[in-house]
Amino acid sequence: MIRVVLVDDQTLVRAGFRSILEGEPDIEIVAEAGDGERAVSLAGELRPDVVLMDIRMPVLDGLEATRRIVSDPRLETVKVVILTTFDLDDYVYGAIKAGASGFLVKDTEPPELIHGVRVVARGDALLAPTVTRRLIAEFASRITAPPPAVELNALTDREREVLELVAAGLSNEEIAARLVLSPATAKTHVSRILAKLGARDRAQLVVLAYESGMIKPGWLS
Repeated sequence: MIRVVLVDDQTLVRAGFRSILEGEPDIEIVAEAGDGERAVSLAGELRPDVVLMDIRMPVLDGLEATRRIVSDPRLETVKVVILTTFDLDDYVYGAIKAGASGFLVKDTEPPELIHGVRVVARGDALLAPTVTRRLIAEFASRITAPPPAVELNALTDREREVLELVAAGLSNEEIAARLVLSPATAKTHVSRILAKLGARDRAQLVVLAYESGMIKPGWLS
């Protein structure tokens, strides 16, 4: 059972998401919150699998709430998905850098919402859609500070190939097909890359690939 916390300051939005998700046999809505501070509290108390987090809220916004949740070592297994009104929201890139596992636009179709929750719950990131790759590329192109010290030299040639494909939004199965590997081998490569780079999940691998200069904005469009 995938345990979900809904966080949005609009009651009707939460009700809409609840009506879509609670009909699924493998998804349970365990709590709701109307602000980020309450979301952080609930995450610590309930340790859900997924938090659907609005960006703009009173008391504490979704960006800071996300940062607090993912920085708490007790909540290592809690995944945050950002909810936004616009697919090029200025806050989304910051949220992914803060540790969010991806984002969903609020007017997404019900099947996409359900699929997104399941994808994140199993440890993947919501980075496959083309619009998400455009988002990451656009914000990466605005980076003016020097890139962080990322030990890309610790990666093997094969791992660098895999990282490039992760940054392109490919799933393990797609990576396996591209590189003529088994899906299990592709998954092992991704796990090793995460460990070597100290990244929380695939979403942060995408950011690292862009910020390190390994991938240039526009290459993957």
